[in-house]
Amino acid sequence: MSAVQDKEARRRQRLRYQLRQKSGGRPRLSVFRSGKHIYAQIIDDAAGRTLAAASSLDAGLRVELRTGADRVAAAAVGKLVAERAKAAGITQVVFDRGAYMYHGRVKALAEAARESGLDF
Repeated sequence: MSAVQDKEARRRQRLRYQLRQKSGGRPRLSVFRSGKHIYAQIIDDAAGRTLAAASSLDAGLRVELRTGADRVAAAAVGKLVAERAKAAGITQVVFDRGAYMYHGRVKALAEAARESGLDF
């Protein structure tokens, strides 16, 4: 593992520890961004399963998005994951940004999910 990967892994683990302390049994909204796409999933850590997921690769979003790697795509994914969470009966989550800073695409996804009804 390189030094950069090691630092990212430590940041990710530190954030997950803090989320476990504050979660109160809420599912976790986890974000992953790559160079070309963005992904979000709501995970129940107690049961170890994914409750809802969305990405810029979803068929409905691919048609309307120009690219999967901008804020517009992130906002669309945030809105879609919030709609799927509400359909599954989930209204409250904790936001897991991973090792990413809270700005740009990650922030756009979070704000769109909040506006669509998720509470975090």
